[in-house]
Amino acid sequence: MCSIIGYCGFVPDRVAFENGFARTKSRGPDDSKIIDTGKGVLGFHRLSIMGLTPSGMQPFELEGSYAVCNGELYGFEKEREKLEKKGYSFSSGSDCEIILPMWREYGTDMFSMLDAEFACVIYDGNTGEFIAARDPVGIRPLYYGYDLNNTVVFASEAKNLVGLCDIIMPFPPGHFYRNGKFVRFCDISHTDEVCFDGLETVCGKIREKLISGVEKRLVSDAKVGFLLSGGLDSSLVCAIAAKKCKIPIKTFAIGMSEDAIDLKYARRVADFIGAEHTEVHMTPEDVISNLETVIELLGTYDITTVRASIGMYLVCRAIHEKTDIRVLLTGEISDELFGYKYTDFAPNAEAFQKEAEKRVRELHMYDVLRADRCISVNSLEARVPFGDLDFVRYVMSVDPEIKLNRYGKGKYLLRHAFDGLGYLPDDILWREKAAFSDAVGHSMVDYLKEYAESMYTDAEFEALCQKYSYARPFTKESLLYREIFEKHYPGQAEMIVGFWMPNREWKGCEVSDPSARVLSNYGDSGL
Repeated sequence: MCSIIGYCGFVPDRVAFENGFARTKSRGPDDSKIIDTGKGVLGFHRLSIMGLTPSGMQPFELEGSYAVCNGELYGFEKEREKLEKKGYSFSSGSDCEIILPMWREYGTDMFSMLDAEFACVIYDGNTGEFIAARDPVGIRPLYYGYDLNNTVVFASEAKNLVGLCDIIMPFPPGHFYRNGKFVRFCDISHTDEVCFDGLETVCGKIREKLISGVEKRLVSDAKVGFLLSGGLDSSLVCAIAAKKCKIPIKTFAIGMSEDAIDLKYARRVADFIGAEHTEVHMTPEDVISNLETVIELLGTYDITTVRASIGMYLVCRAIHEKTDIRVLLTGEISDELFGYKYTDFAPNAEAFQKEAEKRVRELHMYDVLRADRCISVNSLEARVPFGDLDFVRYVMSVDPEIKLNRYGKGKYLLRHAFDGLGYLPDDILWREKAAFSDAVGHSMVDYLKEYAESMYTDAEFEALCQKYSYARPFTKESLLYREIFEKHYPGQAEMIVGFWMPNREWKGCEVSDPSARVLSNYGDSGL
């Protein structure tokens, strides 16, 4: 996944800087390098994915300018050919080596030109300035803060900046930073023109663009695997990949040993597409003993994110320990685009679209954060086909009237797009969605709640909650997560906009638990 850091000025405490950067060594265990530009410091921990030779090591340098980039730049070969015609030469097979030549040629216009998931920091040797940028969805992480001398510091994770900066915030997706200002180059959540394609045309384009999104993410010099929950989204990613690959793909699923909902469906999918499938089982002891580890690696106290991360962390740990896979494709982001169980309660199309825009803008703090941290802490790289920029733009532009659940089945457009084409069995393609944190085993959430109940008396709970004015805990479970979070990220709660919850302004969504299990329309999702 790689880890980057940029201290954009004099470093007053080099030891603290290097210690902070070392906290994300697992993101890039293959090699590490820190260089002094003369105006500040750039650092890079490398996970070798594209261009596996030492020549692909960063920071890259071009005539006194430097760059570090954690990213995958899809179709970079075409851009490299253009740059070669302009006289630039390249010494590696790394996609990120085009960053500095593109900066030299296009300046900040380059960021909107990239078909990529990326976070980068550039030092321009000609002007002596630092520039940072992040992809429109925020799939690759980036944080920033200011030291005591008001020098800006950028890093892949908040944990890199703890102790260096008083206030740490996520770098806004779709923005670049230059001359002390954040400038938006792309708002992927907003569409200027609504697309009124008919149903069949919409579904055809959804299918075409998702297939393209998967296909481009199969390109890797390192070995690729797939997380398979048995739900619609990950199953489609795996099914598309299985059709594109010449050898059986490798899929991985996790569940509680006694009541995992999805393990049987994941096995059904794997058998249908001819995958080489591995199941990982977790116990109640695994859940509780890894809770603090998960919250510390995530850097969040959000209930939904923590619950869903435990299984994901454990399956990724098993992949890291027992295989030579380095890249994982996942099914995140589909819910934000096509709707959750709770968006069935949207009062109208305008409300549905507004909610989708909000969720897409905040993705980097929730599901995308979960996938990045659980995968990267295990020295793996996450790739998210549903986050393909062309795919996201199109789905967000589609008339929300036909995205509403008027069909008696959530995510109808996505299901219909692949209906009758042999990608998945009908009982998988049309199966009701189960919440991921529930699907690994209903008992997992129950164990977490019971553990939290055992930690505080009612009086202690009431008293401790009063310590927090921002995102105040409202259950013992949420208090437990917040207390652990504050232990590792003291005073940084505002990195997260709050708790991920259904829209309580909608009738039917007035719930006090984020799990879809508490909604009246959950139905047979948990079967």
